[in-house]
Amino acid sequence: MISAADNETLTRVGPSTPMGKTMRRYWHPICTSEQLPHPDCDPLRAKLLGEDFVVFRDTQGKVGVLDEYCMHRGVSLAIGRVEGGGIRCLYHGWKFAVDGTIMETPNHADKCFSEKLKAPSYPAHEAGGLIWTYIGPKDKQPVFQKFPFFEGGDENRVVLRINTHANYLQLFEGGVDSSHVGILHSNLANPTWMHDTFTSMVEEDYNPGALSVPDNCPSLECEDTEYGYHYVAKRKAAQQIKGQKGVSIRVTPVILPTCRIIPAPAFQFFVFEVPQNDEWTSTYLLCHGPKAVSRADILRIMGLDDERFWDPATCQFNAIWADRLGQNRAAMKQSWTGFSGIEQEDAILAISMGPIVNRTKEHLVPADSAVMRLRKRLLEAVSMVEKGEEPIGNEIPDLCHIKALVDTVIDVNDDWREQVMSNREKLAA
Repeated sequence: MISAADNETLTRVGPSTPMGKTMRRYWHPICTSEQLPHPDCDPLRAKLLGEDFVVFRDTQGKVGVLDEYCMHRGVSLAIGRVEGGGIRCLYHGWKFAVDGTIMETPNHADKCFSEKLKAPSYPAHEAGGLIWTYIGPKDKQPVFQKFPFFEGGDENRVVLRINTHANYLQLFEGGVDSSHVGILHSNLANPTWMHDTFTSMVEEDYNPGALSVPDNCPSLECEDTEYGYHYVAKRKAAQQIKGQKGVSIRVTPVILPTCRIIPAPAFQFFVFEVPQNDEWTSTYLLCHGPKAVSRADILRIMGLDDERFWDPATCQFNAIWADRLGQNRAAMKQSWTGFSGIEQEDAILAISMGPIVNRTKEHLVPADSAVMRLRKRLLEAVSMVEKGEEPIGNEIPDLCHIKALVDTVIDVNDDWREQVMSNREKLAA
């Protein structure tokens, strides 16, 4: 349980809030590259950390991030024209380049006027199938960080965006909660659960819910790192190592402020829980690995192939209480939840809590230790910014050495950290 004051600090992300100021010291995804498919395509209305933006791709293919509302009279640029190397407001034709330069002011011919002003604009960087931006203080802009999923061809990566009506922390906490995997995601972790038997799904390359053993009460250990922390979930294993009792371990790195890496048998899932505002989150889910990825398989495993729940055109996740959030109660003899797929189940449960959950009513157990560590590290980052310091991990240029560890059996007396030594390296800024 945490205090009401800490819950408020953790969940509020507007410009004047402690967490909002901290979040603004990092780069964030603001949309996918797929949402701006070609030069001069339709502009995209975007929300990030409680502020409104327009994102567009100009005639040369460069991406711009501007305040949504035209600096002239406040009309939304998201309904504007993208043409001739810029974006043009429909009201009076003012036209802006990707860096905010005023290119034309048709209703005011004085060049001296337009040369003195620029529209509020923000740095943009396109990498890994995402468009990233930084909206914090210009004099505090950190290095743009490299992630492992930037590497390889597009065929080695699937990029999805899911907009969910829940605070970012509810979704993030679910993602660092290993004890829920074999329960909430029973149908993907153990599809024979209804017969009280265990069937491992570790042969399914794309399945991050694939546990190797039927232990739903893992013991957790957390270790702080320069980028945030990582933790191990230890599950009892029947397998022995060199005649000794074995333990199945799964290691999850957590990269502040919004990222976690979840292992699948042959791939890594990078998940960013990016706040649009206090009550809406854009989840960016990237499956990446050494071979081609099937988008259809990822959509199936995530439960995003069901058009009732996820609209790929708008990226909106749709679930309302009028129909019990879309739950199929009749199917619950074969389906643990009455829902289908990992992201579908995670999003539904986060929505069911309400937009911002009251954490003062919780009753936590040892299996929640990675959730508690997430809150602790985020609050530490807030404290660092308030003291005039850089927040946790924002100056690390290259994060490619950080990896999750899929279920691996080791001797019960061995140190799990030896399996992920690269995660613990001291990093040069």
